[in-house]
Amino acid sequence: MSTIALILAAGLGKRMKSTLPKVLHPILGDPALLWVLRALPAEVAAAVVVVHHGRELVEAALADWAAQGLLPCPATTVDQGEPLGTGHAAQRAAGELDRLGCGRVVILCGDVPLVRRETVARLALADATLLAMDLEDPDGYGRVLQRADGSLEAVVEHKDASEAVRAVRRVNGGAYALPWEPLRSALGRLSNGNAQGEYYLTDAVMDVAGRMPVAVELCEPSEMLGMNSRADQATLQAYARDRINGGWMDQGVTFLDPAATLVGPRAVLAMDVALAPGASLTGAVEVGAGTQVGQGCVLSDCRVGHGVLIRPYCVIHRSEVGPGCQVGPFAHLREGSRLESGVHLGNFVETKKTTLHAGAKANHLSYLGDAEVGERSNLGAGMITCNYDGFHKHVTTIGKDVFVGSDCQLVAPVTLGDGAIIGAGSTITSDIPSGALALTRAPLVLKEGAADRLRQKQKARNAK
Repeated sequence: MSTIALILAAGLGKRMKSTLPKVLHPILGDPALLWVLRALPAEVAAAVVVVHHGRELVEAALADWAAQGLLPCPATTVDQGEPLGTGHAAQRAAGELDRLGCGRVVILCGDVPLVRRETVARLALADATLLAMDLEDPDGYGRVLQRADGSLEAVVEHKDASEAVRAVRRVNGGAYALPWEPLRSALGRLSNGNAQGEYYLTDAVMDVAGRMPVAVELCEPSEMLGMNSRADQATLQAYARDRINGGWMDQGVTFLDPAATLVGPRAVLAMDVALAPGASLTGAVEVGAGTQVGQGCVLSDCRVGHGVLIRPYCVIHRSEVGPGCQVGPFAHLREGSRLESGVHLGNFVETKKTTLHAGAKANHLSYLGDAEVGERSNLGAGMITCNYDGFHKHVTTIGKDVFVGSDCQLVAPVTLGDGAIIGAGSTITSDIPSGALALTRAPLVLKEGAADRLRQKQKARNAK
């Protein structure tokens, strides 16, 4: 018999005021539901996600995460239909849990993103446990009442609680581990005779607790905080930021202003990385030892080697930066860009699906799209590859040790041979052989004294 995770993710999230399902709103770049799924330990064989509002979006996200290898176990979905409470959601999932051969079920909420894997691992190994937290302000949470031996006596929803019960600070986190057969039987006995007219999962948990001991385990409050509003989302992101940044500082990473630096949960940072204020690293980001990331830089799904200097306000997305490179300021590496070791990419340079080989330089105001630049080649200010003819993209190939002057246009498809020199202001529309000098400038027209004569004519015209 397997341990299966049941994740409740059907809620609309009215207070979020959004067309996006609540569980897909991000914390540090990753949707809340992905955080929850990623917390599932090896002891969990599969996950069943209960969906309804925005079902198609949630299912599409699950398929995308599975394709990227981000899920720790297979995940299937069950549509709750008209949401009639958390107990109703579990009832609708019963058939799928049976199909998966569930012996123990771990129940989590898809909008509670910061539960730790270690916590879920302890939960998954427990016979029967409820996670609780102690809050200074427990308003709105179901209160947890315990017997003398510490086991669960009752969970009382806030709206159904007396003033005496509302004074209790220990609240239900909404996460449980229970043997499936007793819980399945309890779900069949649920009624909706409560203030909300809903089927409470907590009633089924209490039913189980009346037949066998259910332990109460405390966890950090941040692990069980839900995302029900934009303010909650900001609070959760702050908790996640502090947790992640603190962990990296313990590993030898410098944060000049931790409160102003966002590092996502999938980032991997080496020792002596330095992050300036306003830096944002989301998705699968890897940064090598000794690399400096300047103020306001945005890195997503990219790899950066060791000893790299990324000056302020660069954007690097789905790209690779080799060791010892210098990038920016204000450079933009779009998807498919690859810089080998020692490349210099300067201010206001944009690349897309372009490889610059070792030692190449493009220091000023250039666009390189669908291009390959050979070792040690130097591209002047204002140089662009004209890669799109209005219908198709074409490749520009620049050999080794090529010098391209300022304000040149390379109209693809075109190849510049090794060692070629392209004069400033040239438009190159055909291949240039190795070692050749190419110029396309118009002849200089010089008329001495013509400027003075033109000014006199203009003054005479204005005087009339």
